[in-house]
Amino acid sequence: MQKLSLLLLLTFVTACGSAPAQIGSARNDQMNDLVMYAMSLAETPYQYGGSSASSGFDCSGYVGHVYREVLDIQLPRTTKAISGVGEPLRQSDLRPGDLVFFDTMRRPYSHVGIYVGERKFVHAPKTGSRIRVESMELNYWRSRYNGARRVY
Repeated sequence: MQKLSLLLLLTFVTACGSAPAQIGSARNDQMNDLVMYAMSLAETPYQYGGSSASSGFDCSGYVGHVYREVLDIQLPRTTKAISGVGEPLRQSDLRPGDLVFFDTMRRPYSHVGIYVGERKFVHAPKTGSRIRVESMELNYWRSRYNGARRVY
């Protein structure tokens, strides 16, 4: 009887131990898909208030579109509202797919992008430009960094 109990306990512990790795792997696959889709929209024009690939995007419209298309997550429409969704992160904990926020208009959380790894993010910058990848190490972005959130 003790052997049977031990065998059942071992089976239970092994099963519980392997599940998070599979979930984490699935999450990593989803985030890879999210980053790849986000990057595929590079060169799409900036459009104030825009939220579609055909007409262009502003920063929050772009992030919302990517999360909706890849993860079926509906984010709020404004950057300030998005900044309250999910869990806050330290910069050292960033993973691809996390949202990064900046103060670009003399108010916190006025700009958002998607972290892609290696201290870079993809975003819809401003009128007259296109979606692009930039380094968070540039003085402009480093001095305006407000924080990050993990939504998934």
